[in-house]
Amino acid sequence: MTDAITKTNFTLPGLTNLYIGKVRDVYHIKDELLIMVTSDRISAFDVVLPRGIPYKGQVLNQIAAKFLDATEDIVPNWKIATPDPMVTVGRLCEPYKVEMVIRGYLSGHAWREYKEGKRSICGVSMPDGMKENDRFPEPIITPTTKASVGHDEDISREEILRTGLVSEEEYLKLEDYTRRLFQRGTEMAGHMGLILVDTKYEFGKDGDDIYLIDEIHTPDSSRYFYLEGYEKRQANNESQKQLSKEFVREWLILNGFQGKEGQQVPEMTDLFVNQVSERYIELYESITGSKFERADISNVLTRVEGNILKFITAYYR
Repeated sequence: MTDAITKTNFTLPGLTNLYIGKVRDVYHIKDELLIMVTSDRISAFDVVLPRGIPYKGQVLNQIAAKFLDATEDIVPNWKIATPDPMVTVGRLCEPYKVEMVIRGYLSGHAWREYKEGKRSICGVSMPDGMKENDRFPEPIITPTTKASVGHDEDISREEILRTGLVSEEEYLKLEDYTRRLFQRGTEMAGHMGLILVDTKYEFGKDGDDIYLIDEIHTPDSSRYFYLEGYEKRQANNESQKQLSKEFVREWLILNGFQGKEGQQVPEMTDLFVNQVSERYIELYESITGSKFERADISNVLTRVEGNILKFITAYYR
């Protein structure tokens, strides 16, 4: 079995803060740089599963880097360098306290609200007569609060402005960036025979400037359908073929786990872990159109820490 990173605890010069998320370990250097290590941890139903998935971190980090580079003409982003396949280094920004979710199709959370009879989400109207996975006439923006603890919550533009979470001038910019980023992502997905269904963007400020931060257009933050056969499946009321980590959730449900109290995560065998790893590599190649180059993970923690240290040394030389 190959190595997977499930935890880091690097001793880095100038370290001022360390944040451990569900998937990412984020190191702050001299309150100036942010070093994001995309681990091989995998979460589902708000639970981090007990085993890491080899190459998952590399897949997510490299997809995000590709899309950050491909959209920097729309909005500047936080990325400075990728000194390791699992690491992105960028400018430390002050995040906005909202996440910009944009939906092109009636899927996921929006569909769950819709089928309960609701015809608006986050103050945005949804047309009558739609069915699951139908395309909206125009993409809708459905922001959420960015919770430090617990779940993010839906919030309307009006509530964001009323509570002063974001100024009106800046919020209008965030909306514009969100729509343009989604359009670019939609076009890039279309070239790969995919539909970008919905996604989320996070933004932050450094001084007076707004930057796109965090990941972008990865299968952990976005939902993709396969374009071929989409119309036929909709016409026949069939489920859409998804490109996401939904297969992991389905396996957990099949084995009696949905994150509810008292439930135990089923055993993740070597066979299952390797199957998930291969699926993530397939996701990478489907989304980017490039062959995945497997990094040497025989001593992955040492490799990652060494590459970070080399970057910091050179950056502050």
